[in-house]
Amino acid sequence: MPNIDNIKKYKKIHMIGIGGVSMSGIAEILVNWGFKVSGSDRTDSEILHILKKAGIEVFIGHDAKNIVGADCVVYTAAISKDNPELVHAKELGISTIERSDFLGELTRCYKNTIAISGTHGKTTTTSLVALCFVEAQKDPSIQVGAIIKELGGNYRVGNSENFIIEACEYVESFLKFSPKSEIILNIDNDHLDYYKNMENVKNAFIKYVKLLPEDGHLIINADDANCLDLPVYSKAPAIKYGIDNEDVDFSAQDIKFNEEGFPEFDVYKFGEFYDHFKLSIPGRHNILNSLACIALCDAYGISKEHIKSALEKFTGADRRFEFKGMVNGARVYDDYGHHPTEVAATAKALKNKKYNKSWVVFQPHTYSRTFNLLDDFAHSLLSFDNIIVTDIYAARETNTYNISSKDLADAITALGKNAIYIPSLNDCASYLKEHVEKDDIVLTLGAGTVTNIGPMIVE
Repeated sequence: MPNIDNIKKYKKIHMIGIGGVSMSGIAEILVNWGFKVSGSDRTDSEILHILKKAGIEVFIGHDAKNIVGADCVVYTAAISKDNPELVHAKELGISTIERSDFLGELTRCYKNTIAISGTHGKTTTTSLVALCFVEAQKDPSIQVGAIIKELGGNYRVGNSENFIIEACEYVESFLKFSPKSEIILNIDNDHLDYYKNMENVKNAFIKYVKLLPEDGHLIINADDANCLDLPVYSKAPAIKYGIDNEDVDFSAQDIKFNEEGFPEFDVYKFGEFYDHFKLSIPGRHNILNSLACIALCDAYGISKEHIKSALEKFTGADRRFEFKGMVNGARVYDDYGHHPTEVAATAKALKNKKYNKSWVVFQPHTYSRTFNLLDDFAHSLLSFDNIIVTDIYAARETNTYNISSKDLADAITALGKNAIYIPSLNDCASYLKEHVEKDDIVLTLGAGTVTNIGPMIVE
């Protein structure tokens, strides 16, 4: 059982935004430890029904009276400062803690917090590591940023000292954690609305690796030049993996793809044959993600058999190259990729599948990212046969950048490839139904509402 002394002072914890992916998982862990938990959210959801079954009092809508009896209020970053529950908690002098700070407290309850970070691939790699630990019966607690079919949700409550979490670098929230081990998958120019430039992104990761203890593990992608700068800042020894870089501890060789684009490959450890692995998720980028997982699990003494079995069973996280069904005899997939590097990796993974023509509907995510990376987005989409761009998903922003999705379609056209700008999702769906043919492949791409197109068009 983890050591919960640092949060024992709270008897009843109220959570504002309890339906969130991370918040719901935290709530279940707290209930498992014997805390009384309540929470509120704007709208009803499947997650809230699961929480109610676990004995959590859930309120739909925010109201000052919802916090009665609480001695601690945890809230998500998305909650506004004038939220009635947050305002009332401050009036009453009740402790208020932002979600990432509270999650940081939880990481200190476990002897062995494993944090998976990087600009791309966190959810998939967290899922892979989590399933290996489950397969090896290490009874981990897990927090991951998407629904994982094999877990039946986005979290797992275990009773061991192992806590496996997806650690996001946005607004440097991962600096609040106390990890024993870290996987760093890559460092790229994302979240520039916060970081402003690449130098600041790299500095955040330098601060992050300094958190590791001497007896911990730092697992880094040696194919990523920015990751290679990190070991000098860490007390923990580095374990390197890669495909292109030969100066590594774990490498993948003799890579083959089947008709679905799923890879199999040989892994070498310190230049010696380690074992042969098969994945049930597509793309070269996922070979790198699985190498990170293998390196970490090997460091924790998990057997090759357990690792192989877990990796082959995993069919992908929710919205990660997820098969949605068929339209006009064409396969439809949905993916969360919303950065040029992710778009390019997904396009490359698609190339390993067998199909007639490819279609992409891309929804840019936030004005700042579209504005800062417009040319990169245009280039990353060029390898699709048919390109449709729909309106920008604003998320937390207002359009102070004077940018539109039409600018992206124009940038693609200027590079010699035809791209169509269709503002509405309904019109995108109608266009696809009219034009997609048998054996084509359709991909809806982006972190916003573009995911709704799949259900609109599949038969």
